[in-house]
Order: sequence, then C-alpha cells, then structure tokens
Amino acid sequence: MPNPNTPADGAQQPGIEASSRHSTVISGERSTSAASPESQAAGGASGPSNAEADPSPTAGGWSGQHPHMFHLSAWAPDVFTGGTLQGATGDNWKILAGQQASVYLARLEPRGVREPHWHPSAWELNFVISGSARWSFVGPEATHDTFEVTKGDLVFAPQGHFHYFENASETEDLVVLIIFNSSASEPADDVGILASLSAIPVDVLGAVFGASPELFKQIPRKLERVTITRKPEAKAPDAPEAAAASARSDIYEGQA
Repeated sequence: MPNPNTPADGAQQPGIEASSRHSTVISGERSTSAASPESQAAGGASGPSNAEADPSPTAGGWSGQHPHMFHLSAWAPDVFTGGTLQGATGDNWKILAGQQASVYLARLEPRGVREPHWHPSAWELNFVISGSARWSFVGPEATHDTFEVTKGDLVFAPQGHFHYFENASETEDLVVLIIFNSSASEPADDVGILASLSAIPVDVLGAVFGASPELFKQIPRKLERVTITRKPEAKAPDAPEAAAASARSDIYEGQA
C-alpha cells in the first residue's frame, strides 16, 4: 500500500525547499548562483545559472535539476588517521530527510581499522567494492563472529550489535559502501568504544574484568572522534633477539 505521506514525484518532497532544490553542491559546500559579468553588462538579465546545468561528477553533492541523484564519491570526505568517510544523509541530501536511509563510502588504508562501535537505532548493510576486510561481531549472549570478506561480498550488522572491521590487506585500500536504515548522520547514531571506555571509572572496569583498576588507568580520557584509525606497523625484532630465536630453532630441529 503506498505511503500517503510520500509524494509520487520526488522533486516535490515537502522537505526540499525550492532554493535548495535548484542550487548545486560542490566540494561539500553549497554554491551560490550569480549573474555573469556579461549578463550584467547587457542590462542585468541573468544568463544560465548553476541550476540550469547539472554539476559534473567531479562536483560532490546532489544535483540541482535531479534531486534523486547524489555524487557521493566526489563529496568532500571526513579525513581520519586510517582513511576517509563520505556520506549522504538527510543533512546534505534533502530527499533523504524523513526516508530512514543514509549511505556512506568508507575507504580504509592498509592497516586501517573502523573503530569498534554499535548503532542504537539502525542496522547497516555493507558492500565491499574493492579490497579485503576482516569483520568481527559481538551479539546478544556474548555470541562472537569473525570472518574475512572480499570484493562483491555483503555484510549485515543488526541494530545494536557491537562490531568493527579492518583492512585485511597490507598493500591495497579497502572500499566499502555502507547503507543505514536511518537518515541521521553517523555520529548521531554511533556509540564508539573509545567514548564508552573513557566514560567508565577504572574501579568499575576493574570489577567487570576481575583485574586491578591500575590496569585501566592507561586508557586515554578523551572524547575526540576516531571513527577510522590505523594499526601501527609491526616492529622488526631486535638483532640479538632474532639471533637467539634462530639459534633455539636450530637446536629444536637438531633434536627432532
């Protein structure tokens, strides 16, 4: 049964004001149309405006003429230590307002990690565009699931399930398209492990883990957004230690 609140023509969505519907968005900022110097010299008659020409695919954002289309890969990204995130939500794509949908394009560099987190009010569907990833989930009753996926695979994260993913390649970027059943921007429906642990007193953490509270004093007490970070490179063993390990290996092989 059709939704009576949804107009048949998306261009007439009630939340899309005319001024926004007929102006383009470029590089993450809404552009303003102005009459060209030639048209002003001709008596003030305005020439073709940005609204009359669809932005090129290199101009991120949604089209002035076609409100159903959004140039996601050209949208100005949020840049993090281990990668980038580009999103189309109800905040920057008016047609999504009230539709319970948003889309993100995540790029993780080699050793990149999406901060462990959960979404209180949305599920997410992840499609691997390129690269390979390692996913990990924790669900109700402490159920665990860890696996690897590659190009063309889908991963579903139920609402409220704790999860994260990381780039499984040491040389290739990981690109993932993420779809949510929420129009909110990700920070508005994202609870990360950093903010969570930072807010819990060390004596409570000690009681939960059955360990000394001193162990948890190393946890940084900060609330800066992490989202995507990068694991440090594995350090090469010191020469003396490596030589000793090699000698032990030779001894064991001789005994065998």
